[in-house]
Amino acid sequence: MTDRLRIDRLLPAEVRRAARSWLGPGDIDDRIARVAWSVLVEPGDGIAGQLIARHGPAAALEAIAGADADSADIRAAADRWRPRWDAGLVAGAIDAAARRGCSFVVAGDDGWPTGLDDLGPHAPVGLWIRGDAAVLTSASVAIVGARAATPYGEHVAGSLASDLSADGFTVVSGAAYGIDGAAHGSALAAGGRTAAFVAGGADRVYPSGHANLLQQIAASGAVVAECPPGTTPTRWRFLARNRNIAAATLGTVVVEAGARSGSINTAGHAGTLGRPLGAVPGPVTSSTSSGCHRLLREYDAVCVTCAADVRELVGAGTDPQPLVYDSPDAIRVGDALSRRPRTLDDLARRSGLAPDDVAAVLGLLALEGRAEARADGWVGAS
Repeated sequence: MTDRLRIDRLLPAEVRRAARSWLGPGDIDDRIARVAWSVLVEPGDGIAGQLIARHGPAAALEAIAGADADSADIRAAADRWRPRWDAGLVAGAIDAAARRGCSFVVAGDDGWPTGLDDLGPHAPVGLWIRGDAAVLTSASVAIVGARAATPYGEHVAGSLASDLSADGFTVVSGAAYGIDGAAHGSALAAGGRTAAFVAGGADRVYPSGHANLLQQIAASGAVVAECPPGTTPTRWRFLARNRNIAAATLGTVVVEAGARSGSINTAGHAGTLGRPLGAVPGPVTSSTSSGCHRLLREYDAVCVTCAADVRELVGAGTDPQPLVYDSPDAIRVGDALSRRPRTLDDLARRSGLAPDDVAAVLGLLALEGRAEARADGWVGAS
């Protein structure tokens, strides 16, 4: 099986030469291998992520036939990947992307949103982008919500997006009907930047009613996909792309969401990653706001009523740039803090650091006025 996906056989030499300008700078074998992995696996495949982290993308393709293949997890994963084990699919993805104006961005590139690295082995192996990848590295906020939005929800989403755009933030959402569309559209109308993370290929128009909107987003921002061009959106891929929306942004705001809304899934990823989470309250009689009320009641979401609340939520005040701490550990502890007191053990669990390391970081943050010790725990300084 591996013979068919050795890097020197993935693409003939002449195709590799032609693809070099499209693939961009860096190790071409590495980039072709990442394209291959993007074709092989579904979004968020942790086994693939672990193999790539251990061996590098090129060697990981061949490692499947080595000692690692003795692992039951690797063998099961290979069974999942085998139906797509075709070098022609890799060449086809590159050709389609080049013809349709999509670029391919990987970790370490200038256009890579570094927040995705927090997903660990579940991070995308690369991103297919129609538009300007640089938009993804600017200070951004996710605004998500129900497809079956009410006029109230669309009004609030539009107001937030417009005001945040005026403040210099990039508005990120999923290009769906309802809240997503209102957020993207208002950001564009305000002359701001917006990016849409989609569940299929970046070249796919979905939903069809947003064809013009997606074209405008690509023209001035970015349409971003984890799957290769031509990929069909599926329910699973919608859920998987939500983790990217949460990870790539400074914080997530849910405007309207029913009890089982996919936006609750995005909120869950934000909470798991330690990203700030906000929710807009709605009428208590509205089922469309029941998910937001649950986030406020049970998941420590911050009540959001205006753009100023969002700026405070992501710690930016009136400055749209993210807070800069001295070390990755400080960033993780800072993200774990909230306006509610948290114990040292709770902060250790949320940040993934040892309690002693958390205590050391908290001392530094307190000296800088970014954290405050109280009798019942630590809070982030407002």
